Amino acid sequence: MRKPRSRRSWTPSWPCRSHVVRVFRQDRNRGKGSAIRRAIAEATGDICIIQDADLEYDPRDFPLLIAPILEKGADAVYGSRFTGSHRVFLYWHFMANKSLTWLVNILYDTMLTDMETGYKAIRTPLLREMKLKSNTFDIEPEITAKLFKKRRKVFEVPISYNGRSYAEGKKIGLKDAFIALWAIFRFRFSD
Repeated sequence: MRKPRSRRSWTPSWPCRSHVVRVFRQDRNRGKGSAIRRAIAEATGDICIIQDADLEYDPRDFPLLIAPILEKGADAVYGSRFTGSHRVFLYWHFMANKSLTWLVNILYDTMLTDMETGYKAIRTPLLREMKLKSNTFDIEPEITAKLFKKRRKVFEVPISYNGRSYAEGKKIGLKDAFIALWAIFRFRFSD
């Protein structure tokens, strides 16, 4: 069993130009989408990295996410849990994710492997243009829909992933899969 780590005490250990990392906290849990929208509003850099707060993703993969933007002109980069190493999945999460990603690929004529990844790098001005509305986990299909509707240049890179069990605090469930399914259709056919 993995030892829980305090999110409040985490600080980055990678080198960055400014050596300034600002941390913002919501007064209460308003949902993933709300936190992402707040971060976009507060962002001052050219690239935003979205990383789930549950420590399943490794911040040492940041350079992998940023490289296609800096070197190949990508607008967004998705970290794929299905092409990297260190993958540990719950079976039904795997199946739900693959099904939702398959649907996105059909609706947007693309070839993603991991639409629901909690690890994305996106150009900050592009994120602001999107005018995101979602407050919960449906932020993932909303971002994906808005990127592909505008035919943005999206790359995927393999990342490390260490999935948690429900005993370790995993919270996403079947209800979230149906919310994502609805969001995929909603954002495909409307704004």
